Amino acid sequence: MTRVVLASASPARLRILRAAGVDPLVEVSDVDEDALIAQLGDTASPSDVVTALAKAKADDVAAHPGISSIDDAVVIGCDSMLHHRGILSGKPHTPDVARAQWLSMRGSVADLLTGHCVLRIRGGSVVAEAVAFAGTTIRFGSPTDEQVDAYVATGEPLAVAGAFTLDGLGGWFIDGVDGDPSSVIGISLPLVRTLIDQLGVSVTDLWSAR
Repeated sequence: MTRVVLASASPARLRILRAAGVDPLVEVSDVDEDALIAQLGDTASPSDVVTALAKAKADDVAAHPGISSIDDAVVIGCDSMLHHRGILSGKPHTPDVARAQWLSMRGSVADLLTGHCVLRIRGGSVVAEAVAFAGTTIRFGSPTDEQVDAYVATGEPLAVAGAFTLDGLGGWFIDGVDGDPSSVIGISLPLVRTLIDQLGVSVTDLWSAR
């Protein structure tokens, strides 16, 4: 049986996979995201950044002793960032940054980009990989200053890419999305299915792990 490994601490990604019939082993990477972004430099495109981060996370987790010893596994790495008015942003981390970001993006449109990397492990070695990204257009609502302050005060936007969620409190302030909603939450099921197919695994064979 092929074991699925999610190289992410994101509860939203885990929730999506479980709802879709896959109960993965969760292994968090040790990748320094800021250092990698700095290494990529200003010439890297937004899609290059998110795919590089996703690959780095998957590669790191695949090398962990407990994972590399699995005889047959699929490792999934993801990374999401928001591209808004030429600026690529991840998690805001602080209330001030989250508030400023919301005041800037309310009433506007942005692209949420999620890089994906899927690795196939056979006999303890990585034998194949597939990398791609999903982009979804976000149409933000226009919350009042008071509503923005109340949302930031919940702490939710501080730890999520783009300072918003689609499946949480932030959903009240999203007018619509154009593209795959699951990629906004953190992992694109259609894209992961395509990447897994490229590695010679059918996603339906992974449902038995539920």
